[in-house]
Amino acid sequence: MKRKVLAIDDSRTMRGMLSAALTAAGFDVDLAEDGIEGLEALDRSRPDLVITDINMPRLDGFGLIEGARQRENCAGLPILVLSTESGESMKQRARQAGATGWIVKPFDEEKLVQVINRLIA
Repeated sequence: MKRKVLAIDDSRTMRGMLSAALTAAGFDVDLAEDGIEGLEALDRSRPDLVITDINMPRLDGFGLIEGARQRENCAGLPILVLSTESGESMKQRARQAGATGWIVKPFDEEKLVQVINRLIA
């Protein structure tokens, strides 16, 4: 059975890049444009892992992570932050919200796939 990844980013280009890279690596990919859409997708998609940007309209990545962690079925769900932000305070805030890891954009496709495989093995 294919593993499913939910990728949430307000950039159409970034969603396309993530979808192409992850599909090529054998994952099923669901996409969402912001945190609100991401939380809705969580309920219907049941992903094995979530990748989220931080800076998004309507609901940012921190809000998405907090919202996901409040769901019983998402308590152990790996959530990776993929952001241009790299400040330690931002990473700390994401960890406190419940993020599993942090990757800085632009991402290396091979490394991203390795991290995902390690987290959902």
